[in-house]
Amino acid sequence: KNAITGTHNIHGLLDILQSQIRAPSRDAKPSPDRFHFAVDHCFPIKGQGTVLTGTCLSGSARPNEMVEFPTLATQKKIKGLQMFRRKANVIQQGDRAGICVSNFDAKLMERGIIASPGTVKLIRGAIAVVRKVRFFKGGLNSGAKFHVSVGHTTVMATVTFWGAREIAAQVEKKEKEEEKNSAFNTTKGKDKSGSQPLGKSSLGGSADLAGLPRLKFDWNQDFLHQDNYLETLPTNDGHNEWNDGTLTRNGSENMEGGKQASLSANKLPPLHWAKLEFLTPVYCPMDSLVIGSRLDTEVNANACRLAFSGRLVERYDAKTDNGKIKTYTKKEKVGTVCRLGDPFRRSDDNKVVRYEVFGTDLFKKETNMSQFVGLVMETDRGE
Repeated sequence: KNAITGTHNIHGLLDILQSQIRAPSRDAKPSPDRFHFAVDHCFPIKGQGTVLTGTCLSGSARPNEMVEFPTLATQKKIKGLQMFRRKANVIQQGDRAGICVSNFDAKLMERGIIASPGTVKLIRGAIAVVRKVRFFKGGLNSGAKFHVSVGHTTVMATVTFWGAREIAAQVEKKEKEEEKNSAFNTTKGKDKSGSQPLGKSSLGGSADLAGLPRLKFDWNQDFLHQDNYLETLPTNDGHNEWNDGTLTRNGSENMEGGKQASLSANKLPPLHWAKLEFLTPVYCPMDSLVIGSRLDTEVNANACRLAFSGRLVERYDAKTDNGKIKTYTKKEKVGTVCRLGDPFRRSDDNKVVRYEVFGTDLFKKETNMSQFVGLVMETDRGE
């Protein structure tokens, strides 16, 4: 009866909503130098000019400031701003607004992006940190073509995946540093909000909400070669674990009795670096959220067509950057230790050591030994 004639525990519902819904992450200091505005409608008003309605994704804008139409290679001065039919002196991230410009043909744009001059470049490729959508059934193969969406643009791109192990270690190191800094700020009584990075929102949505960390790509780092996207990461004991992008410190949570436990549905696939080579160049800023899809999948197949999400980190041009990414393949030779050398007592600590090891079945008679000089040898016990 209460459910029909009145409300039931409305305050409990409000408490749950307030505890679960978090406030949007905004720029601490909106800057006109990082202004990005997603246009969803464009129309002329006689005697006024052309009005572009949409949402401010980052930065801020004021009347008389210049904005650029990247796809049209033209710039216009903001004549006026409106929010909810009222004039505004400034718009900033998250605001729905109308921007009025003069001497602009509304037929040239229906949807798109306007931004601070020079901030949105035409790029032919990019390096992104990506994560597979766990509902996507198929594998992610390097060299395959995906439909990549960024902002209002969807183009075909050839994607190469690598660096799962290295990025896991990088994320773990970053988390430790953030925990240390957080503890330091708490001890000193500092406000952590002041240390948040600028430019929270990106073209096409927020990569922060997609759970994609802000990482820097190191061109000088060496990466272990990968053929395709790794669904799991190997641990020190040789098992594979499904994790949230970092190597699990204690494998006992997922492994029991030496056997792999069932994969938990709430765990996320590991992060990877991905090289995106667009078949058609696109206009987009770095730090943008990108979505990789297989839109050629049968519509009635009842399968998820979204393959991965990512955050653009670096520009990549196949003409100038090809070969700059350093990868290596791990190779090893296995033999048997047959005996140890003569014992020797060290004078500094009086310990008995052996400096020689004799092995068999490691090299052939015709092997050139010079290429192995200085390399590290390891026993099956990890010593």
